[in-house]
Amino acid sequence: MSMRHAVQARGGAAVVTAVALALTLAGCGGGDDKPKESQKSSVASPGGSPQASAPSGGQSSAPPQVLATVNGPSSTVLTINSVARDQAGFLTVNGQIKNGGSEAFVETAAWRGDERSASAASVAGVTLVDKAGKKRYYVLRDTEGRCLCTIGLTRIGAGESVPFFAQFPAPPANVTDVDFNLPTFATATIKISG
Repeated sequence: MSMRHAVQARGGAAVVTAVALALTLAGCGGGDDKPKESQKSSVASPGGSPQASAPSGGQSSAPPQVLATVNGPSSTVLTINSVARDQAGFLTVNGQIKNGGSEAFVETAAWRGDERSASAASVAGVTLVDKAGKKRYYVLRDTEGRCLCTIGLTRIGAGESVPFFAQFPAPPANVTDVDFNLPTFATATIKISG
């Protein structure tokens, strides 16, 4: 075999090897845990025919329940979507704060509350009041003084909504509604579920 044919043969073998290696690596995948369109699971309906499963991310097409809406400073609006008691003796309030203004809203120090806390830029100042029992509930803290609430709320862009949560000791089981107050917002009376 001439030198020219030997070089061409080796060059062709290198190309074939490179293509085989590329196909092998592509078949291994990149660790992407997201299911491909054809791999989505299907669930059998009561009639026995398969249906596509619900969209990932836990999103449903129904809008979230609104228990209360209160206005705050600079066109901000606080919406409370759930107030749930759990069996561990806690009460968790979930909702969102929307900036309805045309400029960014910067969190106020009043949202953090008066007590010393390791939770800067938070909603640690929120309280619940049981008027019938004449008792005020403060946001729970962990062993290092951080609130069991949303932290890092430093800025809300124009038109943006940010979720929030705050966890409290649960009032007695006979208490069905409480007043919710985040400083700078109006007070809202909310019903407890569960």
